[in-house]
Amino acid sequence: MMQNMNSLLLVFFFFVTIFTNFTFSTNVSHDGRAITINGQRRIILSGSIHYPRSTTEMWPDLIKKSKEGGLDAIETYVFWNAHEPLRRQYDFSGNLDLIRFIKTVQDEGLYAVLRIGPYVCAEWNFGGFPMWLDNLPGVELRTVNDVYMSEMKNFTTLIVDMMKEEKLFASQGGPIILAQIENEYGNVIASYGDAGKAYVNWCASMANSLDIGVPWIMCQENDAPESVINTCNGWYCDQFTPNNPNSPKMWTENWTGWFKNWGGKDPSRTAEDLAYSVARFYQLGGTFQNYYMYHGGTNFGRTAGGPYITTSYDYDAPLNEYGSLNQPKYGHLKQLHDVLHSIENVLTYGNISSMDFGNSVSATIYSTNDQKSCFFGNANSSLDATINYQGVSYDIPAWSVSILPDCKNVLYNTAKVNTQTSKMIKVANEAENEPIVLKWSWMQENLDENALLGKGQVSASHLLDQKVANDVSDYLWYMTRLDLDENDPIWSKNMSIRVNATGQIVHAYINGEYLGSEWATYGIYNYVFEKEIKLKPGKNQIALLSATLGYQNYGARFEMTETGLPGPIQIIGKNGDETIIKDLSSHKWTYKVGLEGLDNKLFDVNTNYSSKWLSDNLPVNKMMTWYKTTFKAPLGEDPVVVDLIGLGKGFAWVNGNNLGRYWPSFLADVDGCSAEPCDYRGSYDNNKCVSNCGQPSQRWYHVPRSFMNKDVNEFVLFEEFGGNPSLVSFQTVRPGSVCGNAYENKDMEISCQGKTISDVKFASFGDVQGICGSFEKGTCEAKNDAISIVKNACVGKESCSIQASASVFGATNCEASVSKRLAVEVVC
Repeated sequence: MMQNMNSLLLVFFFFVTIFTNFTFSTNVSHDGRAITINGQRRIILSGSIHYPRSTTEMWPDLIKKSKEGGLDAIETYVFWNAHEPLRRQYDFSGNLDLIRFIKTVQDEGLYAVLRIGPYVCAEWNFGGFPMWLDNLPGVELRTVNDVYMSEMKNFTTLIVDMMKEEKLFASQGGPIILAQIENEYGNVIASYGDAGKAYVNWCASMANSLDIGVPWIMCQENDAPESVINTCNGWYCDQFTPNNPNSPKMWTENWTGWFKNWGGKDPSRTAEDLAYSVARFYQLGGTFQNYYMYHGGTNFGRTAGGPYITTSYDYDAPLNEYGSLNQPKYGHLKQLHDVLHSIENVLTYGNISSMDFGNSVSATIYSTNDQKSCFFGNANSSLDATINYQGVSYDIPAWSVSILPDCKNVLYNTAKVNTQTSKMIKVANEAENEPIVLKWSWMQENLDENALLGKGQVSASHLLDQKVANDVSDYLWYMTRLDLDENDPIWSKNMSIRVNATGQIVHAYINGEYLGSEWATYGIYNYVFEKEIKLKPGKNQIALLSATLGYQNYGARFEMTETGLPGPIQIIGKNGDETIIKDLSSHKWTYKVGLEGLDNKLFDVNTNYSSKWLSDNLPVNKMMTWYKTTFKAPLGEDPVVVDLIGLGKGFAWVNGNNLGRYWPSFLADVDGCSAEPCDYRGSYDNNKCVSNCGQPSQRWYHVPRSFMNKDVNEFVLFEEFGGNPSLVSFQTVRPGSVCGNAYENKDMEISCQGKTISDVKFASFGDVQGICGSFEKGTCEAKNDAISIVKNACVGKESCSIQASASVFGATNCEASVSKRLAVEVVC
């Protein structure tokens, strides 16, 4: 008996061992209709989350909310310059832990789309290319070039091998169902001629040789080889047709908003228009759609590209910069996703027919033996439409799509938002009385070694492009010495210096004295700095500090865009009508990368220079000044921001973690904003719905809670332009007022996201006018007291749900043709 028991145990452990080590693979393929997973055609709703633009602690919550929002997959770029900042020296630590990110996606039961590139654009510094790559002898980027292709293949192979080792491709049982090679090359391929086409073919061949077992895609590449799937990027992709009849219609970037630049206004895309673009895409045969971005996040440190891209990369995404729900966009899209998933089978297997009602109104019918589903689309940007389908009339608002899963009842219309709107507010730090309690110490940046003495690291008899410094710092000193005597032809009482600069910042010093500064605006790549100077007979020291704002990240041969001070740099003397020019460009120039305070890591809590901080006579509005204080972490779990109003430009650190560049003194343009609500109708672009005119282009900066200790924290500023830290304060971000909206016979659901509903400011069921924050009763409404009904149902609760119907609010005095809705505003 004992012998039999031992035999059974051996068999049991044998099978446990087999199943423990066995990986169930997922077969991913495609045809002209859809992506197929394990033999089943699928529609895929995906969203972009860039792992370096958040923290590891944020990932689980971001991905969980993505799944709850109805997504099937998470898409991310892979950032070459972050992972290989120096050649063959790799970094996958902290929020660069790509493996951990993909496994977090897997843990939530979602698929992953890995956009290796390795060129990514993404408003990321230098488009994701490491600067050492551009400095390799003989290299030419993104074309047929042996040096470049060797490095690109090396990094791509590295990433693929890492994924294979952890069994993360679907073919190995992992979550990655698609991978991307290159990125938006079709936008620039014409500039590369035949070499561009050859390069694209090489990319596809190289990628396929890596044998990952899932399809490769190329976005924005209409001439993509048949071995990869070409996909669309843009505001709208319903008219996109793949270049291969065996490729499904895929949309890798549906821009949920837009990025922001220093000096730029806040762009916003309405929930109605975004939903319209998605519904229209699936109406016309789309199968895979990805939101770029679903969570934008933050450009920590020096990662922002452009140049002139802000530290915030919020993107007006469904999840805001801090990871909170951006309502109503999140909820409106969630409802759309639920409807689309409910008709997935008929969308991917059904026969397709269409009807044209004229005036940009159409119907698309998907039918199988078991189901028939309809899309009614109105692409007219101003006129609502009424159509008759199978003897029933349907009203379709302008610029909207109605979805009828049974071709009888409208379950969803993109223009009718039946979800809440959350107005987020900043709340003072309840842990201490800021800004009064903050005690500042300071230290002056030591400029004498460079501005006065001209000491550097290397010298050259010409002006260098700042990229030669391998992007280890924003700052590069250009220093030269000019010997003059009073008999020099250029000598006069009217002399000036003229510097032909790029779009970066320049600070000028003559003989150690500050002369002036200049910078450009977003999209301007050169300017001339010219200022009168006073030189002395004999030796004169000229020191020019160039400060980058991120390197160019997009365009044909964008690596050729000059950075730093390309020159010429000239001294101009005027004697009467005579002008003498002395060109210094070929002088001996000495160069120094960085600043002393950065080299000494004054931002580090463990710096050796703690004793040198001063506490008396705090200077304000003084350039090149370091400031330090301590603060208590705000109470609770709400996201934290730091308000840097009053400061100029620089960097900020919390406990040694670089929050990114700050520049609240750079105000947004004063023109282009409207007090009227944005009209969702008509084609969108990033200039259509903007706000924040005349205000700081970014005032608040994200401080992830994982950067902070629970009690005391150190905060360090490097103030480049000069500012006043006395107004700095830490705040939390939470819903202030929340508005619910539901059309007749729909449920109005409202939530304070962890807070309690304390009051009801407005409630009405009828033809309510206005938007959240400015609701007004219309010409008709229900007879019962809506505010009392909502108070009874909601006050004291974190969330509540009420049906927008006459059975709840009583009969209305509205005419039958009036579209009735329930609108509510509550206080959290």
